[in-house]
Amino acid sequence: MESYPTESTMLDLAIVIVNYNTRDLLRACLRSVYASEGDFAYHVTVVDNKSKDGSVEMVQTEFPQARVIPAPRNGGFAYANNIGLRAYGFAQNQPPETLPRYALLLNPDTEVPATALADMLAMMDARSDIGASGPRLILPDGSLDKACRRAFPSPASFIYRGLGLSKLFPDNPRFAQYNLTYLPEDQETEVDSVVGAFMLVRREALEAAGLLDEAFFMYGEDLDWAFRIKQAGWKIWYYPQVTVYHHKGAASRGNVRVRRAFYDAMAIFVRKHYKEQTNALLYYLIMAGIAVKGAIDVGLTWLRGRSMEAQA
Repeated sequence: MESYPTESTMLDLAIVIVNYNTRDLLRACLRSVYASEGDFAYHVTVVDNKSKDGSVEMVQTEFPQARVIPAPRNGGFAYANNIGLRAYGFAQNQPPETLPRYALLLNPDTEVPATALADMLAMMDARSDIGASGPRLILPDGSLDKACRRAFPSPASFIYRGLGLSKLFPDNPRFAQYNLTYLPEDQETEVDSVVGAFMLVRREALEAAGLLDEAFFMYGEDLDWAFRIKQAGWKIWYYPQVTVYHHKGAASRGNVRVRRAFYDAMAIFVRKHYKEQTNALLYYLIMAGIAVKGAIDVGLTWLRGRSMEAQA
């Protein structure tokens, strides 16, 4: 297995990790990646979104085999991932044979078991109809990260989630349609989207769909990407035979800007993909609901932050 590309090496896997002030988690993530086993050639690019915790210096010192790119500004998750993807030649009108066979978006707050990458690649190699896939993601408390297998957020699912019906009836296919909680977590299945924390994308699907939409600062860009990959005729696959560990929210917990970005992403997705085919009254009710819920959540996040500052 090779971990650094040379002129004679055809990459099987290009890994892009976007980092923002998660140095210690990034270190653990990179250690797990470089402990990977299997017969495949890969390379890692870390794109750093203006961290202030020494992340760039840590990668340069401890992982010289990785490429680290300091972003000129903190433009968000899609922006930074696109920097990494372009560095491998994706969406640059390059001959297909010069590009890696797969690209992997990987969060710095994940840890991959030794055979996880090889097993995911083997599954994708065996299923030429799959454009993107993701494993089972497990949170620190041992529970499933529900975002690792999702349906596209429809107007109906917005209403069910807003009314709390998805939590009240997690086993009901109608009310729990977004996070698919009515399915066993070990059931391999086609889904609408996996999560950008670990999103393995086939070269041909990436080239057909294009890069991530940088209108999304954080959140929603993976759903939008999956939407466009499916529009291009590819399947999205949830593969729970592989498990990856996710310390979720490490770079965003308690951050007012990030909480605002979450609701902005919801609004962008609805406007981009559902406005034209949704009844005008329903559309504006959904957008108003997003705005109200977002204002309350962002306000509470701000108040919690002020409270913590006062206690410090």
